[in-house]
Amino acid sequence: MSPAFHRFSPCELPACLEPCERLFSSLTSALHSHAARHEGQKHAHFLLLPLLLFGSCIFAAPAYSQVAQEETLGGPDSHETGQGPHGHLFGQWDGERSRLEERGVRFDFQYVSDSLWNIKSEQKERFASWNRFRWTVDIDFGELVGQSNLFFHATALWQGGGNLGVYLGLLTNPTGLASMNTARLDSWWIEKRWFDERITARIGQFAGQDFYGAQHYAASFIFEPMGYALGNLFTDFESFDPFSTPAMEVRVVPLSHFYVKSMVEAEDRDPFAHNSTGLVPQFRGVPVSISEIGFAPGKKATNVRAFDTVESRKGYSGLYQFGASYNPGKFTSPTSAIPRSGNYLLYCMASQAIWRVDPKEAKGLDGTFVYDWSPPDINRNNTMLAAGLRFNEPLPLPMHNTMSLGYVQNRLSRQFVPPGAPPWKPEHAIEFNTLLDPLPMLLLQPVIQYFANVGARKGRAVVFGFRSKVEF
Repeated sequence: MSPAFHRFSPCELPACLEPCERLFSSLTSALHSHAARHEGQKHAHFLLLPLLLFGSCIFAAPAYSQVAQEETLGGPDSHETGQGPHGHLFGQWDGERSRLEERGVRFDFQYVSDSLWNIKSEQKERFASWNRFRWTVDIDFGELVGQSNLFFHATALWQGGGNLGVYLGLLTNPTGLASMNTARLDSWWIEKRWFDERITARIGQFAGQDFYGAQHYAASFIFEPMGYALGNLFTDFESFDPFSTPAMEVRVVPLSHFYVKSMVEAEDRDPFAHNSTGLVPQFRGVPVSISEIGFAPGKKATNVRAFDTVESRKGYSGLYQFGASYNPGKFTSPTSAIPRSGNYLLYCMASQAIWRVDPKEAKGLDGTFVYDWSPPDINRNNTMLAAGLRFNEPLPLPMHNTMSLGYVQNRLSRQFVPPGAPPWKPEHAIEFNTLLDPLPMLLLQPVIQYFANVGARKGRAVVFGFRSKVEF
C-alpha cells in the first residue's frame, strides 16, 4: 500500500502539529520534575523510556491510508450498536450531521441512567438513580484537512445522583456509573497511527481504567467490576473515568494477533478534590505506569478495542490480556509505621466466543473470566475475581438483545482486619440482566442483583432496577 502523504523528518514538523510537539515536551518535563521529588525516580525514568522514544520519532515515520476505527467511549457510555441514519433522537440535523461525518467530524450527545432499588437488605429500602449526560466530539484530520491517520477526541459530562453501593456498604458497586457529582471535561487526546495501525501513539488527558483492566464485555453488564473496570484498580491510583489525568500511551502490534501497549499517567490520590473542571492539567504525584499484552484469536490485533460491539463479536473471536500497573510512590502498611516505596497490581482477563449459531455471525454464547492481585500488606482490597456469560440475540425479536449472567468475588486482606474484629468474609455478587434495543436511539437494560457477605461481613442484599440510555 502506498503512503498516503509524504514523509517528514523530525525537523520538518507540519505547522498543524507543532502544538502536539510542545504539549508532549511540557508533559514529559512535568512528569520528570515530579518524579525527581520521590525515591522512585529511577522507576520513572525507566517507565518514561518508551514514551520518550515516541516523542523523538512520532512524526518521522510515514503514514498509510486506512479505514479509521475509533476507540473512544467505554463501559456504560460505549455504543453497543452503530447509530446509523435513524440512531439519534434529534435526527440528522437537516443533513448537517451526515455532512460533518463525511468531513471527519462526529458529534455524540447521550444520556444514560441507572435506576436501582434495594428490595432486600439490612438497610431500609431506597431508590437511587444515577444520571449522566455526555457530550463527545471525534475528528479524523485525514478527512478534514488531509493529515492522514491523525485523530482528536474530547468528551465532557455532567453526572449526579444517589450511590446505592455506598448506602449499602458494598465492595461491588451495583452500578458502574456512580462516583462523584460533577460537571467537567473528562478526557481529550491527540492520536497518531502508522503502518495500518501497527503503531499508535496517544497524548492528552485520559483515564487508565478506560483502557487497562477494563471489561471487554462491559456494555453487557451493570455492576461495576464487569460493567466498567475492575473495582480495585485504584489501589495504586490508576485513574478512572471521569477524573482523568495527563497521560501518554504507545501501542505496538508486532504480530497479526498480538499487541503490546503501555501508558504513563500523572498520579492523583484525591481526584475528587483537584481539577474540578478538567480543563487545567494536574501533576499531583509520581508517574504511574500501566502495561498490557494481548492475544486476539479470530481477529486482527489492529482491530481490537478496549470494549466490544455487536459488529466486533461476530465469529469465534476472543481476547486474552495480561496487564500490570505500577506506582513508585510511598505507601503505608498496617504492620509498619514506615512508608514503603512502590505498589503494583497484576491482572489477567479472558473474553471468548464459545458458541455461534452461524460461525460468521454474532448470535450465540460468550464467556469472560477476570482475576487480579496486589500485595496484601499494603492493599486492603487486594484481589478480585469475576466471571460471566452472555447470550447474544436469545429472544426472537426484531431488535438487538442480549442476556447476561455475571459473578464477582471481592476479598479483603487479612492484614487489614481491625484488632479484635472477626476475619473478613469474601463478598459474593451475582447479576442477571437483559439488554433490549427497542429503538435505534433507545436502550433498556432491566437487572436483578444478589449480594452475600455485604462489605466482607454478614448480611445479604437484593437489588432490582434498570439502565436506560438515549442517543440524542
